[in-house]
Amino acid sequence: MSESDWTDAIVGERMAVDQQFAAEVRDSPFTNQEWGLIMTAAEFEIVDADDAENARIVPDTAKVAGIMPEVEKMEGAMGGGPGAAGGAGGDDGGMFSSVKESLGLGGGDGGSDRMDDAEELLERYAEMLQDHLIEKGRWEQVRIAYQE
Repeated sequence: MSESDWTDAIVGERMAVDQQFAAEVRDSPFTNQEWGLIMTAAEFEIVDADDAENARIVPDTAKVAGIMPEVEKMEGAMGGGPGAAGGAGGDDGGMFSSVKESLGLGGGDGGSDRMDDAEELLERYAEMLQDHLIEKGRWEQVRIAYQE
């Protein structure tokens, strides 16, 4: 089954999880807009779908890396996300960026840190989605449908 087929079948559940997950996003280094962009690029799959005991939803973040520069632009335009270290907003790569980089507060591999944060948050979202499906009695149906 294609990714969109099985996820389209659980749109209502995803909307409920999105609402529940809002607190996680609020406590993350991402704004709601940044998270929305990340979610548009994220895809989910079920690994070990043929194994009822070990099957689980996991994020495929291959496309997320491609949109992270846009997420970074959003961060800069908005003055940094709520949990952004050093309030990175608006740096033009000048003296302040150099000082921040030398202190380990920004620049350098900050994009990879944000990618790591995005991946971790997507993993937590996938876990919450699976838990919700189990709670609603839909997990087995979704897992089987994914295999078709």
